[in-house]
Amino acid sequence: MFKKTVIIVSAIILILAAGFGVAYFMVKPDKKRIVDFIRENPERIAISLSQNEKVLAEYNETKMLPLASTVKIIIAIEYAYQVAEGKLNPDQKCSVSDLEKYHYPATDGGAHKAWLNNLELEKDSIVSLSEISKGMIKYSSNANTEYLIDLLGLENINSRIELLGIEKHDSIYYLVSSLFIRDYLFPEKSNIEAIKSIKDLSNREYRNACREIHKKLKAGTFKNDSLNDFGLVVQKVWSDRLPASTAKEYRQLMEKLNSKSILPKEVHQHLDPILEFVMENPLNQEWLKHSGSKGGSTASLLTKALYATDMEGNKIHLSYFLNNLSAFENVQLQMSMNAFELAILQEEEFRIQIREVVNALD
Repeated sequence: MFKKTVIIVSAIILILAAGFGVAYFMVKPDKKRIVDFIRENPERIAISLSQNEKVLAEYNETKMLPLASTVKIIIAIEYAYQVAEGKLNPDQKCSVSDLEKYHYPATDGGAHKAWLNNLELEKDSIVSLSEISKGMIKYSSNANTEYLIDLLGLENINSRIELLGIEKHDSIYYLVSSLFIRDYLFPEKSNIEAIKSIKDLSNREYRNACREIHKKLKAGTFKNDSLNDFGLVVQKVWSDRLPASTAKEYRQLMEKLNSKSILPKEVHQHLDPILEFVMENPLNQEWLKHSGSKGGSTASLLTKALYATDMEGNKIHLSYFLNNLSAFENVQLQMSMNAFELAILQEEEFRIQIREVVNALD
């Protein structure tokens, strides 16, 4: 969120024999932690960073990697286009119960519930389409995402990728539905057998299964409470098959969004309030003209894409992916992402350090 905050993560079991002070020291926010990870693990990272019109640092920038929730940027853009073109009314009222069809609490880290609580919504409440879209980005609600994919249309969303000039990008599919691939297609198989079968699925077969599951979720005819068997090995297979793109493509997309001149003005009128939620913070308004971002995470993956223009007119664009993470690495790095990004936006010396570290990887 860019402002400096102390983040408390509940239920982190780190080092049982160590005192709290040691455990906190190992996970407390540290901007250098991600720099060190980049230096020591070049095969597990991808990064693309630019300032104004100059690329400062790139590594594995054309490598296709899963996007996790960062892909929701594309969905937000398609939403803004459809509203700008008069196809959707942002004030359209939607039932929270329709969103709940896609909500599985154990899978989103409490994101959807946090969004509901913030707006004081109950299952029988009504909420506007614009608030659903904001909840998809700011809170990363997967239920809202699945609902919007259905509303906007998969074909329209995937066509938007090409219209945005993005060349290397997997097709987007129903993301919540993909959680149930294992139990829907291979309910009788052991995890080992199911994992092999999932890996053997073609992209077409995988996405068709997601479409079938989504139809059942929407109709309320698909009941599944077996996600407690969604262990880390199965999660890794699922994570690896999430829609992928490259750090370079998303850095270039950030440049387009930051310019405010590539997409139509009418689109930005509806997109900026969604992506630029960090500007709601008065502290950020003191040094930023505007800034937008979206991150994503799975048990083994962290991703982020952001853009910002400060009060002096400096434009920063960053996209980075950290992959094949252990549970401990995930916690450590996620705790440090805000400090890392804040330093990139505010400190010229830190950007130089990033450039030097990345250049030394070649």
